[in-house]
Amino acid sequence: MKKLIAYVAVILVICLGLGATSHQLAASQGAGGDKVLNLANWGDYIDPSLVKQFEKESGYHVNLETFDSNEAMFTKIKQGGTHYDLTVPSEYMVEKMTKAHLLVPLDKSKLHGLNNYGHYFMNKSFDPGNKYSLPYFWGTLGIIYNDKFVKPGSVAHWNDLWNKKYKGSIMLIDSARDIMGMGLVSLDKSMNTTDTATLEAAKAKLDAMSGNVKAVVADEIKMYMENNEAPLAVDWSGEASEMLAENSHLHYVVPSEGSNLWFDNFVIPRTAKHYKAIYAFLNFMTRPKNAAKNAEYVGYATPNDAARKLLPKSVKNDKQFYPDKTTMDHLEVYKDLNPRIVGVYNDLFLEFKMYRR
Repeated sequence: MKKLIAYVAVILVICLGLGATSHQLAASQGAGGDKVLNLANWGDYIDPSLVKQFEKESGYHVNLETFDSNEAMFTKIKQGGTHYDLTVPSEYMVEKMTKAHLLVPLDKSKLHGLNNYGHYFMNKSFDPGNKYSLPYFWGTLGIIYNDKFVKPGSVAHWNDLWNKKYKGSIMLIDSARDIMGMGLVSLDKSMNTTDTATLEAAKAKLDAMSGNVKAVVADEIKMYMENNEAPLAVDWSGEASEMLAENSHLHYVVPSEGSNLWFDNFVIPRTAKHYKAIYAFLNFMTRPKNAAKNAEYVGYATPNDAARKLLPKSVKNDKQFYPDKTTMDHLEVYKDLNPRIVGVYNDLFLEFKMYRR
């Protein structure tokens, strides 16, 4: 019996030792450890080699979790139970998260290279003074055309899409805010309009172009455009860059009279715990060489002007994705409108989609 008791005791000691070792390993590499960074990001939205380089340089392990919508990420953080140290919301969501008290202010004294960022991308309405956010990537809403069907230069403005010669030719992104916004700009109105009568006028104008619309879809636009199955589309610059890479006949235009300027941004949610890792990572990603490498991998425009200078000339001088000053001066960032107005946008857009059928 004593031998049995001793044997059991030895087993217990071994199990306890293994448990302690496992706990220590989890503490050093898991969500709750000191040498870790818990990052929530969009899928395939960072160069994996940069993550490995950061881990090697800093000694911090990056736990990467992905999300597919701002709303999904917002809900998880609001409900609690996450361990995110950094996440990457779009501009309107930064504003929403700020109002919901879900963000921690940035400690600017711990950030290096803030002067690398261009003035167009800092101190925007969704986060005055960049109290909570650092820009990660940016882009626009614009028009994609196929030069096999559309003469270059013939589509440069939103109103060009109303030309009857484009009957059944245009793919529209399935986004109420963007397509209603296109209608508003075509009337020389703000994309953040809250006046119901003006919104109804924009919808009426969209109805007038419904015969030109081939389909209102989302990801399917890529397939149609890449396969030469549609002459025109309205979509975001990030999506456009992927299409252009697959089809040399495609081109992207940002109407100079106005469009949307969108941002994805680094923010620190209230769930954050590993502040040394957070600032080490933000400073690492702010380095021009690293930001440039990341921009080449992701294919989106970088807000880091010092990084842009390091990009190939064919990229940094491409006015499709780095528009000229006149166009940039007319771009608008979406505001986080109140739910009632958002409902009006959504209802009018739904009516437009039903009308065209």
